Amino acid sequence: MRNRLEIDPVTPAIGAEISGIDLTRPLEPDDKAAILQALNSHLVLFFRDQSLDVDGLSVLGKSLGSPHTHPAVPDLEGHPGIMAIHTDASSTTYAGRLFHSDVSCDRLPPMGSILHLYDVPQTGGDTIFASMIAAYDALSDSMKQSLEGLTARHDSAHNFDGYYGYDLAQSRDGEHPSNVHPVVAIEPETGRKSLFVNELFTKRIMELEPDESDTLLGFLFRHIRQPQFHCRFRWRPDSIAFWDNRVTQHMALWDYYPHTRSGRRYTIQELRPN
Repeated sequence: MRNRLEIDPVTPAIGAEISGIDLTRPLEPDDKAAILQALNSHLVLFFRDQSLDVDGLSVLGKSLGSPHTHPAVPDLEGHPGIMAIHTDASSTTYAGRLFHSDVSCDRLPPMGSILHLYDVPQTGGDTIFASMIAAYDALSDSMKQSLEGLTARHDSAHNFDGYYGYDLAQSRDGEHPSNVHPVVAIEPETGRKSLFVNELFTKRIMELEPDESDTLLGFLFRHIRQPQFHCRFRWRPDSIAFWDNRVTQHMALWDYYPHTRSGRRYTIQELRPN
């Protein structure tokens, strides 16, 4: 029997909670199409009460898209594209600080991510998501024109080097990726424009002098932080967030120390059309 999806938008700009579907079972074609259509409309989708083990997450992820391997964090053995997410009383770092899109430093940044958390603190540990389409649309026409044609370098050594407890020899490529991308990205499916610069990875606008680049990036980073572009997700055990990495940014809050927050993330390189 076909699931009946219910879609409850979180804010006008971004986010929707999806109910009426069991993601522990194989996706029917109609349900997959409905999920991807909702993702296109709302940019990040939230699901509750989805008890997935690592094999289940792998099946779900592969049904939606091909796996992306993180350049600094090895995949879980036997599960391409899946990385562990874990913070507890012994942690000194955590994944998700500052607003960012995942691995924007890669030559081909991943299309999206599916994060399943099964152990969460009673309070705290929320994730804030931001629409880069809404952020771009809110700019003045003059600023939009100024940004056209600009490119920016996205670096990773400052972020990855030793941060996750792995050294360069254990990395995916034996080096920290650094690549140049347009400041204004165009979503291929819809032609919508969005900002593609973020605090975690973007270090330099290539066509500007360093001081000019710092000033413009500083403005854009402040602009992106405005709450009218955001939604905030409060995790419960066995919740899932599925976001379009190309048109969103997110930031995880580490306000729950010394409690535990644990799960797994499947990262999608590109969507599977069928």
